[in-house]
Amino acid sequence: MSQFMTDFLIGGTSASIAKTLTAPIERVKLVIQTQDANPKIISGEVQRYNGIINCFSRIYSEQGFAAFWRGNMTNIIRYFPTQAFNFAFKDTFKTMFPSYSPKTDFWSFFAVNMASGGLAGAGSLTIVYPLDYARTRLASDVGSGKRDFSGLGDCLKKTAQGPKGVMALYNGFGVSVVGIIPYRGTYFGVFDTLKTQNPYQKDLGFAGFFSKFACAQTAAITAGYTSYPFDTVRRRLQMQSEKPKEEWMYKSTMDCFSKIMKNEGVGAMFKGAGANVLRTVGAALVLVLYDTAQSYLKNAEDAKKAEGAKKA
Repeated sequence: MSQFMTDFLIGGTSASIAKTLTAPIERVKLVIQTQDANPKIISGEVQRYNGIINCFSRIYSEQGFAAFWRGNMTNIIRYFPTQAFNFAFKDTFKTMFPSYSPKTDFWSFFAVNMASGGLAGAGSLTIVYPLDYARTRLASDVGSGKRDFSGLGDCLKKTAQGPKGVMALYNGFGVSVVGIIPYRGTYFGVFDTLKTQNPYQKDLGFAGFFSKFACAQTAAITAGYTSYPFDTVRRRLQMQSEKPKEEWMYKSTMDCFSKIMKNEGVGAMFKGAGANVLRTVGAALVLVLYDTAQSYLKNAEDAKKAEGAKKA
């Protein structure tokens, strides 16, 4: 199996496991983040959510326990190729840059990690963006009444049949690309750099797992806050995709930025950021699972080579 396919499968499987475990936190984060652009909440049909605890309790009482995983299958379908392409592209892009030692050329080494991570994020986003849009819409469907979309296929079909056609599935794509570069760049750049300083990096026991998780959690939280305002804007733009243009609350990316800042304040750019910190546990798990799986595979390959050398 080629290295690209190995990276693809390990990255996608790690992401699917982590996303399923953290799906309830992800759903709460999206509901809080998009509620000021949600027609049901704006009209008063559904009452506003007043924080993480209130959102958790109301989703459970109004929609049931299974509702915490609403859109999770779409998220896995989206996230498997997203993370798989991220990891595969990152390692591919990294080979296009000069190789630097973290000990003698730390900042050059860090910049290469940032650049390869950012390019990987932008490339994978282009491929899976319609699924990202569907995930947002399914997860932000609130209240106990009739749902806006019955599932992934229904969401994509209704949106594509709207006034903007298929391009409506890419609403908010521009700001997503702008945001994904610092997010993925920081996410991979910080983790790849921290793990070179980790004395337990090659330890496959508890100390190795815990130290990798600490590095990954630091990377995920840093990346999350770095790009969160961009994420808020793209989610808001996605909430109006299937509507006629005259009904749009935000006319463009810059209009969305300015209206949020003017009407809701700077803090609104970080709505749901508290839940997002909890959600980064999933992002950290993805990195750790991926890195641990690669370590096991490398050890198995080295052992196989050693066995072959003995026989020779």
